[in-house]
Amino acid sequence: MMVKAIAQMRRAVRGLAVLLLAAAPLPSAQAQTAPSAPVKIDDDGTVHVPAMTVPVSSMLSPEAKQYLTDHLKAMQDPVQVQQNNGVPVFMEPYLAEAKAMFAYTMTERRIAGVRVFDYAPKAGIAKRNARRVLINLHGGGFMGCFPACAELESIPVATLGEIRVVSVDYRQGPEHKFPAASEDVALVYRELLKTYPAANIGIYGCSAGGMLTGMATAWFQKHGLPRPGAVGILCAGLTTSANGFGGDADYMTAAVGEARPAPQWPPSGDAPWTALPYFAGSDPTDPLVAPGSSDEVLRQFPPTLIITGTRGFELSSAVNTHSRMVALGVDADLHVWEGLFHGFFYKPDMPESRQAHDVILKFFDRNLGR
Repeated sequence: MMVKAIAQMRRAVRGLAVLLLAAAPLPSAQAQTAPSAPVKIDDDGTVHVPAMTVPVSSMLSPEAKQYLTDHLKAMQDPVQVQQNNGVPVFMEPYLAEAKAMFAYTMTERRIAGVRVFDYAPKAGIAKRNARRVLINLHGGGFMGCFPACAELESIPVATLGEIRVVSVDYRQGPEHKFPAASEDVALVYRELLKTYPAANIGIYGCSAGGMLTGMATAWFQKHGLPRPGAVGILCAGLTTSANGFGGDADYMTAAVGEARPAPQWPPSGDAPWTALPYFAGSDPTDPLVAPGSSDEVLRQFPPTLIITGTRGFELSSAVNTHSRMVALGVDADLHVWEGLFHGFFYKPDMPESRQAHDVILKFFDRNLGR
């Protein structure tokens, strides 16, 4: 019996040794070809990362993988990023796609003297939305992209949501400076308040339009206007920097999301706080410029939707804005799309874009008054 027990114990030990050996890391091609320059850490925490290869995320749909590749290549082509009458060349196929996919009407008009594009589904506005309206504030870095960004942000939402969307052609740089855009949004908002209750008005925008959504909400606070029912800060956060929206994303997502090198570190001492001419002479600590600079302003925000992607250069600001809002008691909802970049939903015929539009519409339907 004793001999048998010892034999069983030896077999168990040998089996355990095999399991441990199998679980141990084996030499790999990656380990054998590790970069000669290791990651270096400075005393102040600055990390020096050697050159590396970043593949397209395996979690993306096939359509999104191709879209990401096309986007990165377009960002390196000077011709593709030029604008023709407010339409960047690389956006032309997305715009054609949207116009072919969705049945809508668009009426160009002026509201309180401000030019707007007024969208509605061709089939008509849904009964539940008869007393609701969305205001769109288009992207474009406060330097263009109207009408392209306005159309790509408004056509799918108006049609799929069966709701009226008013896109504002607000004043931009370099001809105009802050607070011109906020003033224009407030003029349109005041006029719409004559027809719609504030609780039934939603405001949203992507990139500069997402930032302006926050800026306009802060502007309403200061000037005694009722807060809207809900807002959408898309492809943006409520902080800013010389290189984007601030935080880690300024350095970590530029290459893999926009095909451009990370900014120099440390920055030169005489660098302006922002490269956008619209903000020339403004104060980055002014909550009307950067609402994220004031907890008091953020605390008064209505329900807020924040959308970004892991390759969006706004990622850090979006995450930071959300966490601060939640800490302040704001009903804030954050959605982050894996592997995608700044303004990824501009291409409408893509699974991830349809997911984003669905999130936007459900958010406003849930939070606007009826």
